[in-house]
Amino acid sequence: MTDLTTNTTAKAAEGEARFGDYVQLLKPRVMSLVVFTALVGLLVAPVPVDPMIGFTAILFIALGAGASGALNMWYDADIDRVMRRTARRPVPAGRVEAGEALSLGLWLSAISVAMLGLATNWMAAGLLAFTIFFYAVVYTMWLKRATPQNIVIGGAAGAFPPMVGWVAATGSVSLEALLMFGLIFMWTPPHFWALALFMKSDYHEARVPMLTVTHGRAETRRQILIYTVLLVPVALGLGFTSVAGPVYLAAALVLNAVFLKGAWDIWRRDEAAAEADGYATEKRVFRFSLYYLFLHFGALLVDAGLRSWGIA
Repeated sequence: MTDLTTNTTAKAAEGEARFGDYVQLLKPRVMSLVVFTALVGLLVAPVPVDPMIGFTAILFIALGAGASGALNMWYDADIDRVMRRTARRPVPAGRVEAGEALSLGLWLSAISVAMLGLATNWMAAGLLAFTIFFYAVVYTMWLKRATPQNIVIGGAAGAFPPMVGWVAATGSVSLEALLMFGLIFMWTPPHFWALALFMKSDYHEARVPMLTVTHGRAETRRQILIYTVLLVPVALGLGFTSVAGPVYLAAALVLNAVFLKGAWDIWRRDEAAAEADGYATEKRVFRFSLYYLFLHFGALLVDAGLRSWGIA
């Protein structure tokens, strides 16, 4: 076999879709957060859920999240191709055809909604269907390319999972479910805008109207502080509902103090200082924001466990 043949074969192999590429289409890192928050919503609900039904519910909520990811990658292939952090995704890299991503997303959407309805109740299934629609159509196809408020309004898509889990268990929506929704909804803008501060060039080149592109970094810093201030009472308010306890309240007090201090530090920074240290503060706050949400929902889970053991 000649060197030319070997190189051609190697290149062809590199372009072929593998199982991991289809997994990547489902955005597994985003799915992990969806699964965790939905699981917490289901487990802290005041209605006991059969373990098999609970497992089935979370499985199909996860598939619904994966469906949203596949539809997002199908439609956003042109943007992903331009941005450095997304250029190697399966569709823009050419390993998966756009039509395959669309087909996978549609099939998983139908299966996840139908099976969640059969396993739990149709209100939960309807809420899951709306979540997929909101992320794939309202956010991906409209808001993301149309307005700097894309993250603010579009954040609702990521905020629905704990509510879906709650409704799967109870068949209804309550204040607790709304506050869990609100926690994620209000967390989303400062989380993504902190990222956008040190990834502005990507969004600019892709012509995505992120706030950093349309209004500049100074205004983005101000908005991060505003939304973090608005987030604090939502997070603390959840601590005074039936699903929370001393662990959550203590965690929320510490986490929100740290997050608020981070937002304040970002607001006080000027671009010269940020560029000088490679946006160290912004990157630190962004990393902390990842733990922020996980630890809030983890604390809810701990309190639920303590209640079940009669400790709290």
